[in-house]
Amino acid sequence: MNALLKNREIWLLAAILLLIGLISTRYGAFASPRNLANVFNDTSILMILALGQMVVILTRSIDLSMASNLAFTGMVVAMINAAFPAVPVPLLILVAAAVGLALGAINGALVWKLGIPSIVVTLGTLTIYRGATFVISGGAWVNADKMSPAFIGLQRAQMLGIPLLSWIAVAVIALFFVLLTRTPLGRSLYAIGVNPTASVYAGIDVGRTKFVAFCISGLVAGICGYLWVSRYVIASVEIANGYELNIIAACVIGGISIAGGIGSVGGAVLGALFLGIISSALPLVNISPFWQMAISGSAIILAVVLNARGERRQGRIILKKAEAV
Repeated sequence: MNALLKNREIWLLAAILLLIGLISTRYGAFASPRNLANVFNDTSILMILALGQMVVILTRSIDLSMASNLAFTGMVVAMINAAFPAVPVPLLILVAAAVGLALGAINGALVWKLGIPSIVVTLGTLTIYRGATFVISGGAWVNADKMSPAFIGLQRAQMLGIPLLSWIAVAVIALFFVLLTRTPLGRSLYAIGVNPTASVYAGIDVGRTKFVAFCISGLVAGICGYLWVSRYVIASVEIANGYELNIIAACVIGGISIAGGIGSVGGAVLGALFLGIISSALPLVNISPFWQMAISGSAIILAVVLNARGERRQGRIILKKAEAV
């Protein structure tokens, strides 16, 4: 019972249910299964991106370039689709994944081989990738009338009455759960975050593992580039501008420690869902966008405080045990 009460995901889930209940008092239809399914679908891309970011944060790093990566890859596949409508959508998704992977590999290589802090590297590539989006597009937009029906319609298709985008999110969540809990790579990611020095003695190549983490985040951002552009039927330099803050916020609220080594797939998903509910519900109860930002910011600060207290508490327990011996 005590373990359940200390579980961060349980408390976050309770907060989400409380939030839904409070909103339902003003807007009763919000808690309907249909609307909640829509909220999940609207938050699917953020969930996927948060999982990619989580992998990097676990290694005591951060990827600020995910949104710019998304914008660049989204523009690439949108331009290809506009110029060559006959290209199959699955092939375009592979192109988006490959381009995103390449951009992530650039980040990882700079962190690994040159030893540059990840925040510096990705702050630089954030601007570079966004600028490259402008260069290849000439500042022009790719609108819905230039996109093929197949390009737009794939993720809008439904299976068992649920949009395909939601199923994609569920599949990615399951994949990351297996990756982080059932594979040597997942164990290495956590080990590096807990103690990089001890990880070296355990035979883990810290630099290479961080490189792989950035490749994963880049791959995720690339796939989301297609998902974003096809969902909102527009590709421009400005898409997802500043969205990296939402991605990191979802991770922090979900209990992923910026110090590395702590976090879960469930926490990242619930953190993204919490933000998704706020962005979907607050306009319905006539709360201004400024208050939405304030509430989201307050949730982030509270999450950081809770994370810090939890980490300090673990440290004190270890010290007490050592003194007792």
